Amino acid sequence: MKADLAQMSRALEAADPAIRLFLLYGPDEASSRDLANRLGKKAGDAERIDLAGSAIKADPALLADEAASFSLFGGARYIRVDPAGDEILDGVQALLEAPANGNPVVIVSGNLRKDSKLLKLVLGDPNALALVSYVPEGAKADQVAIEIARSLGIQLQADAARRIVAANSTDRALMSRELEKIALFIDATPDSPRPAGPDVLDAIGGANEESDVSAIVDAVLGGETDRTSTELALLGQTEAIGVVRALLRRLAQIAPLRAEVAAGNSIDSVMASSGRGIFWKDQKVVSALLARWSPDAIATATLRLAATERAFKRSGSAGMVMIGEELIAISRAAAARRRR
Repeated sequence: MKADLAQMSRALEAADPAIRLFLLYGPDEASSRDLANRLGKKAGDAERIDLAGSAIKADPALLADEAASFSLFGGARYIRVDPAGDEILDGVQALLEAPANGNPVVIVSGNLRKDSKLLKLVLGDPNALALVSYVPEGAKADQVAIEIARSLGIQLQADAARRIVAANSTDRALMSRELEKIALFIDATPDSPRPAGPDVLDAIGGANEESDVSAIVDAVLGGETDRTSTELALLGQTEAIGVVRALLRRLAQIAPLRAEVAAGNSIDSVMASSGRGIFWKDQKVVSALLARWSPDAIATATLRLAATERAFKRSGSAGMVMIGEELIAISRAAAARRRR
């Protein structure tokens, strides 16, 4: 069945026994994972079983088997599948056709097409709920930040909310981490709320400007491995994910320009035709990147960084270590291209 946010939230928080499966999908994967976590919070000390879509594809009976299994310690358990898409259709169908309700299953997917077989199956089953999450924009994004802050006991001022949203690219997971840091800083709790405005953000560096990460972005993409290592040592975990996002923005900026170069245009002519599309201070850097990075290399780095960001958001990830290793690897690859 199709659910709205309120219906899905209630069902997850109550661990509604009538619902066998919760499907959370859409472009705002951070919101989907935030919702998925509500089932885990309600379950308390329940055993969480993590399954990958590839495992269910290889063994369609796996999902129903795990949902029907008892915990080794006799307590509650729940199943989380992340990420997954149409490849798990047979497994989900087996789960929904099982004769009795088992442990609840929550599935986190990215974008699903309207003709997705998985989506159609879930929407048509009364024992399943589906919710699509879109990335909030403008005032809606500000309100998301304010609501997250309120749940932590922070009375977030509107101008501070806008800065939080801008600094974290409307990513719910990153905003939550930033606001958790603010809650600790001002000693805010739901039972003892505290106000927070721009002065608090300034005090703890809650909103990182693009200029703060430009040095490491230039070092990574410029193949300056030693400088990359030095800049990494100065970063905290919150800032590190901001670097990943800044790198993705830079790669997205140079990708269409590099395609023009690959089509036979000179770098100088491509830079000249870009006009005001590139800030004058960045023109020398971008020109050098066009000479260093091929279209295939840009695509590969983009995919790797996007995968790193997704992995970072998952619980139990290596966090800063994982990001550092990936940035060093990209910097070394860029350096190797320079020596050719």
